[in-house]
Amino acid sequence: MSHRLIQELKKKAVSVSDACRVMAVSRSGYYAAQRRPARGVVACAETVQLKASFADSGRSYGSRRLQAALHAKGVEVGRYRVRTLMRAHDLRPVWKRKFIHTTDSRHDLPVFDNVLARQFAPNQPNTAWVADITYIRTGSGWLYLAAVLDLFSRKVVGWAMAPNMPAELVCTALQMAITQRQPPVGLIVHTDRGSQYASQDHQSLLSRHGLVGSMSRKGNCWDNAVMERFFLNLKMERVWQRDYANHGEAVQDITEYIVGFYNSVRLHSTLGYRPPNAYERLMAETPPIEVSEIS
Repeated sequence: MSHRLIQELKKKAVSVSDACRVMAVSRSGYYAAQRRPARGVVACAETVQLKASFADSGRSYGSRRLQAALHAKGVEVGRYRVRTLMRAHDLRPVWKRKFIHTTDSRHDLPVFDNVLARQFAPNQPNTAWVADITYIRTGSGWLYLAAVLDLFSRKVVGWAMAPNMPAELVCTALQMAITQRQPPVGLIVHTDRGSQYASQDHQSLLSRHGLVGSMSRKGNCWDNAVMERFFLNLKMERVWQRDYANHGEAVQDITEYIVGFYNSVRLHSTLGYRPPNAYERLMAETPPIEVSEIS
């Protein structure tokens, strides 16, 4: 600090002797400091781990998830410290929005009541699923993604992609989820009122497997908020950071995001900052709480 101030004083035509006297610094100490080689910046362990976790997240994590990721690695650091380090090293998630309309509820097809009624936290897997369609921009035109998500663990259990949005797209995604999870009769499948979900093909698929259809109220996106959030995460954390040349490139990258990151690695605040796969394993290993019959 004193050396810097002395340099400033020298610019103002103050002699070294006077500056050293004011700062109570010896002249020999001042000249010795000038001859001393500058020390390189030492990277602290927190910074190294922080940058690694940020890169592993696809440059998508904010301070809360980065703090949880560091905690999982045994690095105890407060959230405000994380925020300070993020600012110091310019670790900022960057994304931009693009919109296109995907839901066409202007039809005369039969619709289901809102059976789910925003009950987004079932206590068992394969109790309630949500499904929806979104869009991906590529150099070969729009690519549409239909996905199915289990509300218990927030795991994406079925998906399909195609350059258009026929009923076959949502049926393929649902069939994948059914094949993978083998759900019990009575599972709720909640969607919007789009024509694809109201189609005979989709409703027949539900009926064949004993699944209960549920639909959002007209014009109410909050009735399917969990799926809307997944699509937003997908776009912020992956799609809006890419420039897909064609459909094949997008399909490969989005599949990798779902399987390799979202289901397996991404920390979910709703799940106690665990990935869906880890949360399902944990809950499967946790014995149920026994309730005594004696009150």
